Amino acid sequence: MHFLTTDLCDDNDDVRVLEPLFRDFGDARRFAGRIVTLKLFEDNSLVRETLTETGNGRVLVVDGGGSTRCALMGDQIGELAVANSWAGVVIYGCVRDTVVLSSLPLGVKALAVHPKKSLKRGEGQRDIPVSFAGVTFHPGEWLYADEDGIIVSSRALL
Repeated sequence: MHFLTTDLCDDNDDVRVLEPLFRDFGDARRFAGRIVTLKLFEDNSLVRETLTETGNGRVLVVDGGGSTRCALMGDQIGELAVANSWAGVVIYGCVRDTVVLSSLPLGVKALAVHPKKSLKRGEGQRDIPVSFAGVTFHPGEWLYADEDGIIVSSRALL
């Protein structure tokens, strides 16, 4: 996939740009796809459950409340995402197992790294609007991410 978020911003006044809070953890630094949303807190049950579905190049956007007290994704969930054809995951929270994540052909952007695993209570919501980093994400919108940032659009830009 060839695009630059800088060019997409220059050519489209209606894109929304996330605040520059995120670090890259996957091997795919550039990724894009339709958005699937999750809202949860320190419980990654829905992350795993969602990434067991066929991704068809979609991007999972996880509002983890910005928690830096545990990881919401690690190597096993990352490998699951790759096996099921997800393009990427954006987590407003932490990841772990970064050595393995960095070798996976998957876009992974998150706030930080934390070695502790999350709880497994099966709590959270899916396919609802979520807001973080100055942007509201709606299921079915498009996300584009590269080395320069993350942008969201209500329509496909490519």
